[in-house]
Amino acid sequence: MNKSLSATTLLPIAAPPVEALVQDSASRWLIAVALGSASLAVSAQLSIPMVPVPMTMQTYVVIMLGALCGWRLAALTVLAYLLEGAAGLPVFSDGHAGFGWLMGRTGGYLFGYLAAAAFIGFLADSGWNNVWWKLALSLAIGHGIVFAFGVPWLAVFLGWDKAIVFGLTPFLIGTVLKTALAFFSVYGVRTFAKAA
Repeated sequence: MNKSLSATTLLPIAAPPVEALVQDSASRWLIAVALGSASLAVSAQLSIPMVPVPMTMQTYVVIMLGALCGWRLAALTVLAYLLEGAAGLPVFSDGHAGFGWLMGRTGGYLFGYLAAAAFIGFLADSGWNNVWWKLALSLAIGHGIVFAFGVPWLAVFLGWDKAIVFGLTPFLIGTVLKTALAFFSVYGVRTFAKAA
């Protein structure tokens, strides 16, 4: 039965677009993971140098992965990215690499990417992308998860005061902007996918 969209509904409930595209094809999963991890690597190089935590476009890509890929594909993609960096590929911010960097001062944010992508993906799989305020909330929560991992980890190295000053406060405005950008990006991709 067809129903007109309400003020809160974006699109009829459906699987996240990328997850629907890859379905059960192993080759498509591998391609999606490769493209997603490459996107994370590229976004890590789009940075504003800051000490000790650089400002990058990675969180935008992370929350987009969750919303568009569902939890399994999003988590696998971020995990692949982390393993690539730990193995020595220069995929972390400013071309850094290695297990030592992964476990260093910014490691909490990196592991937060994995948790955020999986959580947003779980909500997307549950239909949260289909209601505008739930989509917006899921993306905002995803950013919060990254900070929930990153700031305490950074505090181990710098103490709580400095971790908040250098690892949270400077990123708040950028977080709002990237969340808004991701919201409209997801909405645009889903609209295009429905029309295709």
